[in-house]
Amino acid sequence: MRFTSALRCAVLIGGVLGAALCLCAQPPKLPVEAVGIPPRASPSDYQFHATAGKLTLAAEFTGHFVATPEGTLTTDDFVVIEAGIYGPAGTRLALSPGNFALRINDKKPLTGQPYGLVVRTLKDPSMQPPASENKSKSSFGTGAQADTSSTPPPVHVPEKMRFEWDQRLQKASMPEGNRALPKAGLLYFAYHGKTDKIDSLELTYTGPAGTVKLDLQP
Repeated sequence: MRFTSALRCAVLIGGVLGAALCLCAQPPKLPVEAVGIPPRASPSDYQFHATAGKLTLAAEFTGHFVATPEGTLTTDDFVVIEAGIYGPAGTRLALSPGNFALRINDKKPLTGQPYGLVVRTLKDPSMQPPASENKSKSSFGTGAQADTSSTPPPVHVPEKMRFEWDQRLQKASMPEGNRALPKAGLLYFAYHGKTDKIDSLELTYTGPAGTVKLDLQP
């Protein structure tokens, strides 16, 4: 009995050690570094740009569209800005989403958000069902009645596709950390409203090197 128990214990320990060795042998999945979008040749290649001190901030407002090199996605919960920041040769700058703020319609500035918050809100326009037909009129009376049966079901996005979108977004987002200029990438700000209701936009970078403000016209 004692020998059998000891044998079982040895087999159990061996199995655990074997599994641990297998796990250790597998190469770790390294996170994709946020490298951003290649900056344009000069700030004037963007729709808007402004200079303060040694820094120049350039940007374009893309609304609820998330343009990545692999294609364009959309989000109803965030608005996106493609931004580039420039300085003299050899200049390095601390970058993070929190360094950027967006003031919409002269209201309280919105702080830049990490790309990870955006991923779950993403949609692929090509996967969306066509717009439903106009509301049908009731067969009785003159009042209009919505045809709820024509409401398209929500689109289910496979987890594998979500992961691919995560990788795309991370690579296209503004890089973080102490970076050599110029750098460019996407910035995200929580905003659910329609972009055609936006009358004014002001993008601000604030960091150790100073503050740059840029007026954007949507």
